[in-house]
Amino acid sequence: MALSIYSSLQQDSRASRKKFAVLIDSDKYTPDSLKRVAELAVKAGASYFLFGGSLLTTDSQGEFIAWIKEHTDIPVILFPGNSMQLNNAADGILLLSLISGRNPELLIGRHVLSAPFLKASNLEIIPTGYMLIESGRMTSVAYMSGTTPIPSDKEEIAVCTAMAGEMLGLRMIYLDAGSGAQRPVPASMIRQVKQHIDVPLVIGGGITTAAQAKEALDAGADLIVIGNAIEKDPAVILQIAGAVNR
Repeated sequence: MALSIYSSLQQDSRASRKKFAVLIDSDKYTPDSLKRVAELAVKAGASYFLFGGSLLTTDSQGEFIAWIKEHTDIPVILFPGNSMQLNNAADGILLLSLISGRNPELLIGRHVLSAPFLKASNLEIIPTGYMLIESGRMTSVAYMSGTTPIPSDKEEIAVCTAMAGEMLGLRMIYLDAGSGAQRPVPASMIRQVKQHIDVPLVIGGGITTAAQAKEALDAGADLIVIGNAIEKDPAVILQIAGAVNR
């Protein structure tokens, strides 16, 4: 029997096998650009496609997910910015609780509204502690969530927040510098958080080069997520894959 998405992540984390995911913001893709990125993701051995963004201004997400499912064997995981981005055609969902902020809507409020849909869906639900990390500029997710990111030099706050999330039963921790970040999550923060939790650690935002990917992975990331860099240059996927599969 095939492992669930989470069981696979957990198993690979314990074995120090690294993974990377391609983040698709449907608003920023056309069918042709999606096809190009999908082809490169398959060639590079990407582990997952994540679908999500701060907004959803087109109706193409469902079509794009269906195309990915038809033409690749890579699991599709929702990374929703809001409940409008839920789609039962995906394989799983990161059920994000924004534990770095104090906005109750993003801690539990929107989850309550989405619960009936998720309960009736076929999605594998992965409760995830989502933490925004300051990245040198105001990012879309910080603005839309109305929360203040954890300062990038306050490692102790990140560590305690991650530990609290794990103790509350969240099954993954996701440190995100945000879309369009000027700089990624610092390696020193990744290292400290990884040393204090036992659940898989995901890192995203601001990773635009193979060197930055390698630094995050060496510091303890189990899964890195690449989005903006691929939108600008899809070939970056192959460079990132080299850092993951070295």
